[in-house]
Amino acid sequence: MADPIIKIENMNKWFGDFQVLKDINLSVEKNKKIVVCGPSGSGKSTLIRCINRLEEHQKGNIIVDGTELDENTKNIEAIRAEVGMVFQQFNLFPHLSILDNCTLAPIWVKKLPKKQAEELAMKQLEQVQISDQAKKFPGQLSGGQQQRCAIARALCMEPKIMLFDEPTSALDPEMIKEVLDAMVNLAKAGMTMIVVTHEMGFAKEVADEVIFMDEGLIVERAPTKEFFANPKNDRTKLFLSQIL
Repeated sequence: MADPIIKIENMNKWFGDFQVLKDINLSVEKNKKIVVCGPSGSGKSTLIRCINRLEEHQKGNIIVDGTELDENTKNIEAIRAEVGMVFQQFNLFPHLSILDNCTLAPIWVKKLPKKQAEELAMKQLEQVQISDQAKKFPGQLSGGQQQRCAIARALCMEPKIMLFDEPTSALDPEMIKEVLDAMVNLAKAGMTMIVVTHEMGFAKEVADEVIFMDEGLIVERAPTKEFFANPKNDRTKLFLSQIL
């Protein structure tokens, strides 16, 4: 295996007395697409939120692109600059136009000149097919358009890794496809992705591997075809029988 771009070793996380992640070991190679599924409360979202320090792990190691995620704020900032994140809720600034939402971080964090940041933003908005909405405000867009804007905004930081936390769960069914299509295009372009989702059609089309989590543990991890055709763990089999 090539040097993994994400390496998690014996990682544990508690909320108070409740252990939400238990001895997580996970290596992700560059350009790989990993889908994480499992029931609510299994620790999926917490796992990916630990990768860019939105949640702090208490035990074990997380190394992202050669940098260890620890107390050092410089390390945290370095990793956040390389890891894009898209949430369930779009988290756009309602008082800023779509274009300004996308240029904010490149201008403030990467110190890009405004003109250059706007060119970059328009390129990313075009990639998710909403460049015609650049001057509008989030409230004027559909949920699917807002989520595609959130993807474009993350891409404006030119990350090496994209994390998606159930990006379609807040959307109406007819808007899900347009967001998944944007993610499929991103996957085909070679982006390293970890996606927490229940969209098994997306997993079958895009994922190199699927991980099933339950009660804070990685219960099963397998190449996508094998995961769906021949799940080994009884808990995985039950989960798949309920959602497929």
